[in-house]
Parts: sequence; structure tokens; C-alpha cells
Amino acid sequence: MNIQVLPDHKLSSVAPLKSCNVEKKEVELILVKDQNGVQYTSSTIMPTPSTHGTPCTAEELEERETWGKKIDFLLSVIGFAVDLANVWRFPYLCYKNGGGAFLIPYILFLVIAGMPLFYMELALGQYNREGAATVWKICPVFKGVGYTVIIIALYVGFYYNVIIAWSLYYLFSSMTSELPWLHCGNAWNSPNCTDPKLLNGSFLGNGTSYAKYKMTPAAEFYERGVLHLHESRGIQDLGMPRWELVLCLVAVVFLLYFSLWKGVKSSGKVVYITATMPYVVLFVLLIRGITLPGAMDGIRAYLHIDFKQLNDPKVWIDAATQIFYSLGAGFGVLIAFASYNKFDNNCYRDAILTSTVNCVTSFFSGFAIFSVLGYMAYKHGVRIEDVATEGAGLVFIIYPEAISTLPGSTFWAIVFFIMLLTLGIDSSMGGMEAVITGLSDDFKILKKNRKLFTFATAFGTFLVALFCITNGGIYVLTLLDNYAAGTSILFGVLIEAIGVSWFYGVDRFSEDIERMMGFKPGLYWRLCWKFVSPTFLLVVVIASIVTSTGLSYDDYVFPSWSNVIGWGVALSSMMFVPIYAIYKFLSMPGTFKQRIAYCITPEHEHHLVAEGATIRQFTLKHWLAI
Repeated sequence: MNIQVLPDHKLSSVAPLKSCNVEKKEVELILVKDQNGVQYTSSTIMPTPSTHGTPCTAEELEERETWGKKIDFLLSVIGFAVDLANVWRFPYLCYKNGGGAFLIPYILFLVIAGMPLFYMELALGQYNREGAATVWKICPVFKGVGYTVIIIALYVGFYYNVIIAWSLYYLFSSMTSELPWLHCGNAWNSPNCTDPKLLNGSFLGNGTSYAKYKMTPAAEFYERGVLHLHESRGIQDLGMPRWELVLCLVAVVFLLYFSLWKGVKSSGKVVYITATMPYVVLFVLLIRGITLPGAMDGIRAYLHIDFKQLNDPKVWIDAATQIFYSLGAGFGVLIAFASYNKFDNNCYRDAILTSTVNCVTSFFSGFAIFSVLGYMAYKHGVRIEDVATEGAGLVFIIYPEAISTLPGSTFWAIVFFIMLLTLGIDSSMGGMEAVITGLSDDFKILKKNRKLFTFATAFGTFLVALFCITNGGIYVLTLLDNYAAGTSILFGVLIEAIGVSWFYGVDRFSEDIERMMGFKPGLYWRLCWKFVSPTFLLVVVIASIVTSTGLSYDDYVFPSWSNVIGWGVALSSMMFVPIYAIYKFLSMPGTFKQRIAYCITPEHEHHLVAEGATIRQFTLKHWLAI
């Protein structure tokens, strides 16, 4: 047995102590023993009560819950990142912005910003073993950004669960011998409803695209049968919630609750279905899609390469925002999930694997979508661009209509809506886990009563979501979708990147990663974290503000007061950053300089501030370090 003495700056690979006023000894012993040719390393930190606070309790030092298996974590991250946007947004963006040429800015931003931010959040959560708020013990003044991302994750849950409820409603409606959106003549149809067989390029005329024509049975089923949009005059005229959608929403919320109430032990098992099912269904839909007439025309349109489009700045902005939202950095979800990993887990490999899987899924889903859009264009004698659309119009109108014309349409509709349901559920689970973990790590009473807190969170999202399933609920949903997680989430991740890379320090963050995995991140990652990713986020934040326009839904233009409310929603989460920073500064003891020092140094170094030692953040070397 060998005994090695390590200097203090080479700490052993153990999880950092919780910030409960414990000092580490200057010297640590690492015991190395050989057993059958294999080295085993163990280390012990002897905590002593700090003179600056009370000693840790046994409860505070207890072991954190971990994932049952590594695959549980990987599937949870993939399930969260791969959501509805991979199916209903990326394929259309790719087609609209130059086809194959769009992949150039998309992959560029993936490599210089998407993956580095993804890796940073996984490493941050895994090393500190805390949720999005308490992880900022590394730099207390930034704790407000933790609350920002938790609030944003909560806001997203308000409306995202409604989209899942729509999918569930469509799933139930598909369980008939004849799909309800196949013909006119139903109770919800208007007198102007037009049989799709009569619609072709010459009938539409006037430059009206098929995707924008709202009098088909499929369009009327969505807007009149499901949303009852015709009964509302606008966002000021909401009406009462639709009881059918209320029941679907109740089912979604109960499913979320029972998936999350026992923590990662239960949610880690649910994702075996919700994260893998979309891939099975996408593959089945692709095989069926490419056998349809016109499918190859759709796929060729999807993959056409137009390099001239790259001269348009909007293409680059679309690529930047899509890669950011697609990977899901900044919602506190990756930090929460990674905090339940084992300390020595290789989160570098996880980041590369899961972010790559997410982007490949986006690209792959385009084949399943555009093969069917090609079929629709062929069937109605119109161009691909006339049927190509994104968002709810794609998955609740165009695609269901195409499915309704196929042999065995009931089967294909059920399969498709099961895919939408599973795509949405695991993403919503991730958002709720970020809220639950983030707040329960900060407030121990919530951790002790996790089941009750989980129920309160789920029930709270249900109550607010009721506003989105009224006659004018689509207007509330559109407002939340644009403002709740738009500029605010970009701002949150920008502050997060600055806090980790500049104030905590890329060099120190790299040493933390080395303690976990035995190797430091390469120069490329460190440069991205310190310079490239913050610059990227700053540009995207500015672009999102500059390109922001008044809200509209089809021909309906939102009143100006609703945009003011929208910005109020956005600011309500962002304001936690400055408010908490001011609160933290004022609550610290000492001189102005000492207060600053307390705010920007890790909590376990606060005794150095009290002792008057030199604080590394006050040296030029800290700010220049990479």
C-alpha cells in the first residue's frame, strides 16, 4: 500500500462538500492498493467545524440520490432535448433557408456554441450536485440566474402541457373507423368547408398556399373542433375552458406527476418508453412516406442546396436560435439531470453523444415530414412550398390530412399522435424536474416533502394551462410561447456563461472537471466557454430583440397591450438576476470591497475574505486565465 501526499491545489476526485461551513485540511491522503493488478484509489476528507459557522449535520452530508443506471440519464437527456420542435420546426427551417446549405451555419453553431454550452451545464450540475439555483455557491451573486431559469421552465410548462393535451385529444379522436377530419358535414364544420379533393392549384389561385387555406376539414377540425377559435374575437375574449381538453390536460398532468413523484428513480424508467418510441415511429412513418407518390419530390425539395441563401443574415439567426432551443441549454434541466450522476461519470462523452443524437434526429425527421409533404403536393397538383409549413399547422393540420387519405389511416394516425405524445411528455418531465430539483435543493422543507411539492407544481401548471384551452386559448398560448422563453432564456444562459467562465474562472472550472474525470478540457472548449459562446449568445440576444415584432396569429394581430403583458412576462423572470445581486451585496458584512469579494468568490472560500487574504478574483491573473 502506497501513501501519497498531495498539495492543496491537487485535491482528490471527490464531490465538493456542500456549502455548510466545513474547512478541508491542507493535506489529503490518497491510499492506493494493488489487487490482482488493478489499482484502487480512495481518499478521505477530514472536515472540521469552521469558525465561521456551524458544522454540517449528518443530513446535510448525506449521499445524493443517483440514477439507477447510466442509460436512464442518457435517455432522460435525449428525451428532453428531442421534442416537438425537432419535428415541426427544423425540417421547415432547413427547407426554407437553403436546404442542405442551412446545415453549414447549423453545424457551425452546434460546434462553437451548442455543444460547449451543453457540456458546461452537464459538468456544472454533476460536479456541484445541485440544482440550477444552489449550484451558484460557486459565485453567489449569480444565484438570481438560477431562479430565472427555474421560473422560465415553469412558464414553459404552462403552455407546453396544453400541446401534449391536444396530441392526446387527437389520439382519442383517431380511434374510429373513419378519421373525423376526413370529410365536411360534421357539427364543427362551417358552411364554407371545402372537400380537399376539389382543392388544386387552379382552385386556390390568388397566390394562396394550400397550407394557409383554412377551410379544409383538417383545418376546421383543429381550429373549430378542437380550439373553438371561431367562438372568440381575440385574446380579450377567452371564454370558458373546453371540457374535453380539460380531461386530456388532467390525464397529462397525472402522467407527469406519477413519472416524477419518486425522483429520478421513477422518471428514469418512464423515459425507456417516451424517449425511444419517437424513433420507432419516425422510422415507420419514413418507410411508409417514401412509398407514396411524390415523396421523392418532397425529399429533393428538403435537401436542395441553395448557397445564395447564406447571404441572408436571417438564415444565420434562424440557425443560431434553432440550435440553441433544440439542445435545451438554459432551462436548468441539464444541470438538474446531471446533478444525480455519479461524481466520476464521463459527462464529456455524454454531452457529445446526446447533442449529436438530438441534431441527427432533427435532420432525420425531415425525411419523414417532407416525404409526406411531397405526397400532398402531388395529390393536389401544387408546389412543395404551398404545403410546407411549421408548428401546429404541420402536425395538427397538414400531416393528419395526408394520413387520412392513406389505406389504414386510423393506424397511421394513432401511431403519429403517440409519437407526438411521447415527444412532448419527456420534454415536459425535464422542465418540471428542473423546477422541483432547483427549488427543493434550495429549500430543504420542499426536499423532505417531494411528493407534495411535485403535486403542487403539477397542479399549479394545470391551473394556469386552463387559460390556454379556452375558446381564445390559442392566443394565450402564442403569447407565452413567444415571450416566456424567448429573449429571457437567451439572457439567462448568457449570464450563466459569463458567471462560470469569467467570474468563477474557466481554469478553475477545468480543474473541477479534471477532478471528476481525470482529464482537463482541451484548449478548444476553454476558448469556447470564455469567448466564443458568450459572444454567440450576446449576438443572438441582440438579434432576438432587434427582430422582435408585434405578435400575430394568422390574420389576427394582437393588441398592443398584449405585447406589453408579454414583455412583462419575459422581464418577470429576468429581473431575478439584478434583484438577487443587489440583495446579496446588501446582505453581506464588511466594507464595500469585502462585500464584492463575498459576492464573487465561492462560498467555501468566504473565510479567506474574512481573514483578509488575497482574493483571486481581484487579480489580473484570474481574468486572463484560460
